[in-house]
Amino acid sequence: MMDDRSRDRQPALAEVRQVAHALLPTAWGEFIIYGFEQTRGGEHLALVMGDLAAEAALLVRVHSECLTGDALFSRRCDCGAQLAAAMERIGEAGRGALIYLRQEGRGIGLLNKIRAYRLQDEQGIDTVEANEALGFAADARDYALAGTILRSLGVIRVRLMTNNPRKMEGLMRAGVEIVERLPLLAGHNAHNHAYLSTKAIKFGHLFD
Repeated sequence: MMDDRSRDRQPALAEVRQVAHALLPTAWGEFIIYGFEQTRGGEHLALVMGDLAAEAALLVRVHSECLTGDALFSRRCDCGAQLAAAMERIGEAGRGALIYLRQEGRGIGLLNKIRAYRLQDEQGIDTVEANEALGFAADARDYALAGTILRSLGVIRVRLMTNNPRKMEGLMRAGVEIVERLPLLAGHNAHNHAYLSTKAIKFGHLFD
């Protein structure tokens, strides 16, 4: 079950508008990258491959920005490995989308995430306790935003690569149907065992 501390009051659905797009060749194939801007600030991305108008539900990954994991190869989390695994799956399928939400550090920002890391190192507390010690919610991210982005692209039925039930709730709240949940298990190592255990115990992540 999801910890009560993660059940923050749901925000109103964010308004986003597409502002730019371009080709993005990657190691897993050629995507189209779309840039989105929130009405009240914030920038997010969608990487799309193949025909979004096809009838079959779209293979989708919703990924929150993690600079330390995605770009600096940190082993404190599984984020970078999950990002690569999701892009590889989409490339193999030849059709899908990766929604990249710029919600660093579970929504507290990069510098506060580093402060939370320091608290974990010095006090032996977990990620939830560190965020709360800094005065933040355990998880301040808005996953309905990803649903709003998908709907703006004409996508309303998805096969979602996730272990996180909050992502499923957010997409459904935005009117996106989840036809299938696909586990995404990658990047487990000795450095992030406690981190992953916290996600399972306090956020209900499904590591099946």
